[in-house]
Amino acid sequence: MAQSPSDAASGAKTNQEILRRMSLVGSPKRRDSLFDIDPRAANPSLGLSGGVISATFCIPHSLQYRKGKDWGLNSRRGTSALFDSFTYLSSDKTPWNHTLVGWTGEIEPVDELTPPDTPPAATTPVAARIPAPLNKNSAPIPVDAFAKPVEAPQSEGLWICKEDKNRLEWQLAHEKGSKTIPVWLADDAEGVTDGSLCLNDQSRWRRFAEHELYTLFHYKQHEPTNGRAERQSWADYYRMNQKFANRILEIYKPGDIVMIHDYHLLLLPSMLRQRVPHMYISFFLHIPFPSSEFLRCLPRRKDVLEGVLGANLIGFQSFSYSRHFVSCCERILGFPSDVGGIDAYGGKITVGVFPIGIDAAAVEREAFTDPVIGEQVLALKKMYEGKKIIVGRDRLDSVRGVAQKLMAFEAFLERYPEWREKVVLIQVTSPTSVEEEKEDSGNKIANKVAELVAKINGIYGSLSFSPVQHYPQYLSQEEYFALLRAGDVGLITSVRDGMNTTSLEYVVCQRDDHGPLILSEFSGTAGSLKDAIHINPWDLSGVAAQIEYALTMSDDKKSAMHQSLYHHVTTKTVQAWSNSYIKRLLLVLSSHNATISTPLLDKATLLQQYRSAKKRLFMFDYDGTLTPIVRDPAAAIPSERVIRTLKALASDHRNAVWIISGRDQEFLSQYLGDIKELGFSAEHGSFMRHPGSDEWENLAETFDMGWQKEVMECFQKYTELTPGSFIERKRCALTWHYRPADPELGAHNARECQKELEKTVGKAWDVEVMTGKANLEVRPTFINKGEIAKRLVESYGNEVGEPPEFTLCLGDDFTDEDMFRALNGSNLPTEHVFTVTVGASSKMTLAHWHLLEPADVVSSIALLNGGDTNIADLGPLAVVEGRVPQEMPGEKIPDEMPGGKL
Repeated sequence: MAQSPSDAASGAKTNQEILRRMSLVGSPKRRDSLFDIDPRAANPSLGLSGGVISATFCIPHSLQYRKGKDWGLNSRRGTSALFDSFTYLSSDKTPWNHTLVGWTGEIEPVDELTPPDTPPAATTPVAARIPAPLNKNSAPIPVDAFAKPVEAPQSEGLWICKEDKNRLEWQLAHEKGSKTIPVWLADDAEGVTDGSLCLNDQSRWRRFAEHELYTLFHYKQHEPTNGRAERQSWADYYRMNQKFANRILEIYKPGDIVMIHDYHLLLLPSMLRQRVPHMYISFFLHIPFPSSEFLRCLPRRKDVLEGVLGANLIGFQSFSYSRHFVSCCERILGFPSDVGGIDAYGGKITVGVFPIGIDAAAVEREAFTDPVIGEQVLALKKMYEGKKIIVGRDRLDSVRGVAQKLMAFEAFLERYPEWREKVVLIQVTSPTSVEEEKEDSGNKIANKVAELVAKINGIYGSLSFSPVQHYPQYLSQEEYFALLRAGDVGLITSVRDGMNTTSLEYVVCQRDDHGPLILSEFSGTAGSLKDAIHINPWDLSGVAAQIEYALTMSDDKKSAMHQSLYHHVTTKTVQAWSNSYIKRLLLVLSSHNATISTPLLDKATLLQQYRSAKKRLFMFDYDGTLTPIVRDPAAAIPSERVIRTLKALASDHRNAVWIISGRDQEFLSQYLGDIKELGFSAEHGSFMRHPGSDEWENLAETFDMGWQKEVMECFQKYTELTPGSFIERKRCALTWHYRPADPELGAHNARECQKELEKTVGKAWDVEVMTGKANLEVRPTFINKGEIAKRLVESYGNEVGEPPEFTLCLGDDFTDEDMFRALNGSNLPTEHVFTVTVGASSKMTLAHWHLLEPADVVSSIALLNGGDTNIADLGPLAVVEGRVPQEMPGEKIPDEMPGGKL
């Protein structure tokens, strides 16, 4: 982008071109916005510290390790736009104090080889140096050209001492451009106390993200497997996100903004929210997000969605991706949502669209001021003199559409024979950085591309000319910009893409020549570059027609198209993206700052406290907590899995397990009474049965139940007015259920019934009218679950060492809030108490944690006691143990489904 009149005149061919560029120069941007000068003063209610912590999977450097020496830092390929945004946030052009947190990436050891100037003194006996007699088994083995070479055995790992770790951290902290904090990913080595690390199988930290998430998010599915490898890779993925959370919390200060990037860190927002509930968090996804039909195929779909929903603001490249995300939250999690965001955990999570740009000024400066690039441009044009040049630069993976591009080019040469010998496609394919694509069996993609290139050149080429020039290699920056400048048409045919920066860089490099851009409608850039020629890469004849249209376009049309594209690319830069994204986050935080959200249950912390405690107390609601809510309450019987898990939990003598339910004694005795170690509280605390006993204690025995007659008459009246509703009579309470009735009619009549009861029975008797999930219950005031919870805690005693060291309380509705209130007001240490609300509603709650559904409750219990190893989550266990266990502790129970559940 021209910065001055002299810049505008440089390279211009006409007066109109000079005037067009001058119009884009404009006056210097005024920085009179209070946000630009001091965002803290612009948002006083937020208490901003001025710090921004960006979390991305890999740091911008690939590392070379030399023991005892400075580390080698080379620029990492890919995600240049994202790295440019980090550089900008770290510069003096912004008011922020920026820190980047990222994994070191796979560390490459460099062997220091000493030239053998002088042979070393002989220390080996002469006899040992005499060659052994030849053995017939040592004869050369014929080489099979199609067999894979034998891989060298894996080494024991790369050891990095504490001093070298500190040296790298110092180098990165003082690196020009951005302060960087590395995340070290390794198993906790047994017996190592000096701070050194052993790096084994370093690529495994990518495995789940790039094998499972990347492929599915690009609408590709794997063949079914037994799930074992996925369980292991999921545990690594979970632990990696936890290590990122730990590293961020080491440097976090209250008021810092944490910006998380991309699919490798989908769990990080929630993990940070669990530790610091009021942290300011944003998450941005740089790749596509799939529709709910595809996301349903991911076994860990709930964990992924719940992880992202720990953020205050979630950003996407295009509107379709944000729409898919909102739809998934509604269809898979059941959270209420609209185009603006999702209601979850008692708060509002905002969803927005923020197409990222590039550092256009830097690209233009580098592309047009380096004389070497200018010489290379002239050389390319001379080499293909008299021919039109179509340029393409893509990574060699299945989503970039290189094969579709070549097939479309073949169709173009077939349909438009007049262009044969007059056009050349220069296609550069760099190796993919995605782990899944690297393991492409048999290099199918590379072979397909090579076959197409050979076919096109064989049919339409000659001895002196090949219409496709294919270069499977990395290009230097000079060669890349020279190629973009020399091109007459840019052709991008990705079949699924996030943000394609090649298209943006092509527009900048065509500043003087105005070459048209042909862009796939499936690219995330297509929504931003609306004036480009949009194509469907699957429609080969359509792409061929658009290539012909671009080659024959008039200069006026090319100029008009390029002017619009150039204006967009040079104004919607990565710097503008960074500013607008943070501004939107601050706006969201200001509008929802008073909202108190309930984070997901931190299972790793739960497991850690469970293992350290000798006395543990469990209190579970039944309906909606251990079993799903069903239309007919009588059908809500516990599954075999629930019974097995509770039995294993209660079998530990250190565990006191209680079911505190609104159900009556008969139901609880019938379905769970066989587990003698369980304690029961029925009818919201009216009756108790202690572990090991068959006798029920009536806590309301002396209370006058005369109120029940009036309540029964009222309930009967509304039962007649509400077809499908019915009355459940308990010994100390009466409940009117209207779930089977029409939802609107039932809810309306429940409100009317509640008003009538509160005016009559509620004033005459010491009872309360409770609203539940599609029911209305009347019970004595002094009877509630909170009193039972208080009684159970007090039964341990209040002296030092007597109270339980671990208390877990789970419930799903209004009646369970009494338990949460009682535990929050108790004298138990906060870190020893886990109050958890269950359900997908966005309700306000007194609980400190949240779980989505009863299946999550059962898997959390299984994690603690190893009762049902197939449903427990390896991720939290790997965090606590510092490594991925080969199997879950406890008894292995066969699952109903082959391969188990992830």
